[in-house]
Amino acid sequence: MRPVDQFPTNRIGELEYCAGRVFPFGATLLGEGVNFSVFSREATACTLVLYHHGQKEPFIEIPFPESYRIGDVYSMLVFGLNIETVEYGYRFDGPYDPPKGLRFDRNRVLLDPYARSISGRSVWGIRPDFSDPFPHRGQIIREDFDWQGDKPLEIPSHDLIIYELHVRSFTQDASSGVRRKGTIAGLVEKIPYLKSLGVNCVELMPIFEFDEFESYTNTESRHRLNYWGYSTVGFFAPKAGYAASARFGMEADELKEMIRRFHQAGIEVILDVVFNHTAEGGEAGPCISYKGIDNRTYYLLDPDGTYCNYSGCGNTMNCNHPIVRNVVLDCLRYWVSAYHVDGFRFDLASILTRDQNGTPMIQPPLLESIASDAVLGKSLLIAEAWDAGGLYQVGTFPAFGRWSEWNGKYRDCLRCFIKGDADRLPEMIKRVRGSDDLYGTRTPAASINFATCHDGFTLYDLVSYNAKHNLANGEDNRDGSNDNMSWNCGVEGDTDDPTINALRLRQMKNMLTVLLTSRGIPMLLSGDEFANTQRGNNNAYCQDNEVSWLDWTHLTQYSDLYDFTRRLIAFRQRHPVLRAHDFDFSANGTRYPELSFHGTQAWNLDMHREGLCFAYMYAEDHNRYGTAQDTFIYVAVNAYWEDKTFTLPVLPEGYNWRLAFDSCDVSSDAGNELPCADPSITLGPRTTAVLIGTA
Repeated sequence: MRPVDQFPTNRIGELEYCAGRVFPFGATLLGEGVNFSVFSREATACTLVLYHHGQKEPFIEIPFPESYRIGDVYSMLVFGLNIETVEYGYRFDGPYDPPKGLRFDRNRVLLDPYARSISGRSVWGIRPDFSDPFPHRGQIIREDFDWQGDKPLEIPSHDLIIYELHVRSFTQDASSGVRRKGTIAGLVEKIPYLKSLGVNCVELMPIFEFDEFESYTNTESRHRLNYWGYSTVGFFAPKAGYAASARFGMEADELKEMIRRFHQAGIEVILDVVFNHTAEGGEAGPCISYKGIDNRTYYLLDPDGTYCNYSGCGNTMNCNHPIVRNVVLDCLRYWVSAYHVDGFRFDLASILTRDQNGTPMIQPPLLESIASDAVLGKSLLIAEAWDAGGLYQVGTFPAFGRWSEWNGKYRDCLRCFIKGDADRLPEMIKRVRGSDDLYGTRTPAASINFATCHDGFTLYDLVSYNAKHNLANGEDNRDGSNDNMSWNCGVEGDTDDPTINALRLRQMKNMLTVLLTSRGIPMLLSGDEFANTQRGNNNAYCQDNEVSWLDWTHLTQYSDLYDFTRRLIAFRQRHPVLRAHDFDFSANGTRYPELSFHGTQAWNLDMHREGLCFAYMYAEDHNRYGTAQDTFIYVAVNAYWEDKTFTLPVLPEGYNWRLAFDSCDVSSDAGNELPCADPSITLGPRTTAVLIGTA
């Protein structure tokens, strides 16, 4: 029996409709009908436009009667739609006056900001019809996926090891060996690999719907795509072109199945989200959605109606406007509840701190709302704590007791110290102990430590190139950072010189050793564990080719590096002292400080002086951490170009040091812990070692 408030009161053609429900926004199945609800404060009228799938002309348009508008929301319940074949959009009437920020045009059909599925780019890389005036259309999906009891994993944040990857790059190369290359389903085929490596959290580069042909022009002989996806078309819809099943309209279910399978394997999934700007760009950019729906609400505008550009991408979302705050919150809640994602990394998150005049706020309401939201209560929240407008907030990002940060200072310091910048030693000590100078009022888990990420050189390129090589991007090598803090070890690019290649391998191992034995949450860039290269391109945002695709043949070529990384990850997971969630370095039940720093002589290090070698020791108290016995972990770092001998700390009676890791060791049995009878250890040039002391 149909509820009273779902009886149609109007008819148009073969369709019946009545006043809808204001919430939720978007297109939602409601009984026998579809409820359409959309906000616009300054529009004078709205029309629902319905298409048959793939058809250029609508089969019907239904103006919202004035009685269907409640406040600034237009809502309508439509009966008789075949949701498998219908696509929809909206026309908005209103003034067109760009100098005043008004861009209404009733001749344009616009995408629903809350569309949960978007057509138009369902198969990756298929050249679209550029004459189509409405290329991105909303589709209606059923929220009926069988999760089989799954929920977000809620792994304690200090126990995470994050692995950043691009969905397409990870498996698109033929060497990946997967059947559904470059797809969400292809990631599922790589779960055994990720389990073997030991990571327990993947961070997916943007998977919200975007247009890979955003920058394409008909005159380009070799087109470049918007490959990374940091240019969102729709915040509520997965990128259909990443799904093997998208041509059948199943991209949502494919993504949900992937997340369910990852959770089954004990691996969290967090999303890289871009709320700082949209694909609509600046004044010359396309009008896809927000511009034509309520431009002055959704974007930061200058007094002359032009777009503020703190994102470097043409526009800036008005994130702390109450309406836009609700969009962001609705989006995050939707992905946590409907897709079971475990957390989010926020691109250029400092923009989220700006008010409606672009001024940074001390207590931004959006960040506070996210931090205190009931649905997001267990979600990992990570900020890229800077923006393209010059606002840099690493260590000062408004955290509200919840936010972690990409620690750009850790990245820069580690790179510089390992390549030989002696003045970085005092800072390196702070970074190893969890950056307590930045996050002392929080916990070490506030620091996401990394040496590399998608933006910049890969780990191999970091030790193989002094300069960026971005000519293939078509911008005359102007794009990408000029300050990479890299060192090519003597030769630019690939070389057959065995001495240089051995040094590069050590340098990669050195950075991984420090990274995975530092307090904080470590993050790895996919492929770094087997020396993946982008051939010196440090900004491969437009490269849908072998530059970006992981070359899995390196897994065989650099099996030693992979094994070294895998063992380091396992070592970190075995020793909870490395993952402590506080900054208490004082003596514990072992009677040793929980974390101490040393020079070449034990207990003797001036932590304020320059230098290129140091050591640090963790004392793992079995009573505090629930381990079988007290354990001591000593990490020695020699960034000099000559040998250095380290006198080891004296252990309690009955305890002995054993060598666990040595970045010089390339033997097949490097995983075995070797006896270390001497009271000292000599490290070769640019070498690290990890020793373990047990009874």
